[in-house]
Amino acid sequence: MRYAPRVSALLQRGQVLALVGPPARRRLPGVRAITQPNHPPRSRASALRRFLTGQAAGGAVLIAAALLALLLANSPLGPGYAALLHGDVGPLTLEAWINDALMAVFFLLVGLEIKRETLHGQLASWSRRLLPGIAAAGGMAAPALLYLAINRGGATQGWAIPAATDIAFALGVIALLGERVPASLRVFLAALAIIDDLGAVVIIALFYTGALALPYLVAAGAVLVVLTLLNRAGVTRLTPYLLLGVLLWWLVLRSGVHATLAGVMLAFTIPAQDGREGSPLCRLEHRLHAPVAFVILPLFALANAAVPVLGLPAGALAAPVTLGVAAGLLLGKVAGVFGFAALAVRLRWAELPAHAGWLQLLGVALLCGIGFTMSIFITLLAFAGAPLLQAEAKLGVLTGSLLSGAAGYLLLRVAARETDH
Repeated sequence: MRYAPRVSALLQRGQVLALVGPPARRRLPGVRAITQPNHPPRSRASALRRFLTGQAAGGAVLIAAALLALLLANSPLGPGYAALLHGDVGPLTLEAWINDALMAVFFLLVGLEIKRETLHGQLASWSRRLLPGIAAAGGMAAPALLYLAINRGGATQGWAIPAATDIAFALGVIALLGERVPASLRVFLAALAIIDDLGAVVIIALFYTGALALPYLVAAGAVLVVLTLLNRAGVTRLTPYLLLGVLLWWLVLRSGVHATLAGVMLAFTIPAQDGREGSPLCRLEHRLHAPVAFVILPLFALANAAVPVLGLPAGALAAPVTLGVAAGLLLGKVAGVFGFAALAVRLRWAELPAHAGWLQLLGVALLCGIGFTMSIFITLLAFAGAPLLQAEAKLGVLTGSLLSGAAGYLLLRVAARETDH
């Protein structure tokens, strides 16, 4: 017992005792080996919880930035604000730096999340991918078809605008409900939104790429090969990847492919190392969450949600583009997500998320109609050089997203009340 005071003093100072095996007995021969409690490494579930929390907080900041942009655009400061965004800052305008450069960092984070979830997370097996994958497919197809039906013979190039889901906004709304929503539904929504983001990336690459400059495209391909070789060689320092990533972004910008896709390309070359917390992929993803959520996306909202509603023609709210986008988000999304998910469950291809009911699934499907970031981004590509169509599409995005978010929130509250009873 003569070592008890020493042990007690160490514990009071908050020091951890690792007294295991012969070395410990040699240091304190009168004290038996003390085994530290087995603290399991942070699970993937806890990593997902941290991810959801960050996205929810970012969603609140994004909402505030979008509202501020709307207020500025419809105030006496509107013309000066527009001039600021379109002013040159070096080789690009301020708006272009935000949309082409900063958003490449956002797409880098999206790519990292897609890679992590596909290799080691909620999308790591086909059984896990099935329900959110089927729901995401329906949630992209139905809004696009509804938009085309409303705009047949008109501005059909905007068909992909309502096909996207904004994960930050959607998770921000669901976070307001707290424990009223089962954790399985949060995971389902996150997985669906990640698959949806992947679909949006593919759509941008295939349908919204301009004339290609072959020399720059070949050079970008060569940089991508070098990045892949670094991965294969086991290089785990992030610096070489990020430096080559900047070069890749510049080459892709000059090639005619949208520059933001360089972020996704870079993400797929970052080593994942079996999903370990200390892997380069996890380290970079962790470092990017805060700047993306609290700086880049709010700046994107400030630059692109500034719709001068008061300056639009009287019939702008009833214009085919506005109606097509708003209806696609509010009606098409819920029909596609809920309809395809229900069909998969009825055919026994998949099961409902644990502890979730049909009404709750319908509420989550409504939240998928919040399409802010990706929808506005695709708007800029679909209607490049057409400011009126851009304004109408943005008005549709804002209207459809607001109605979808409000309806989803209210329905999930009602569903939670019914579950309690």
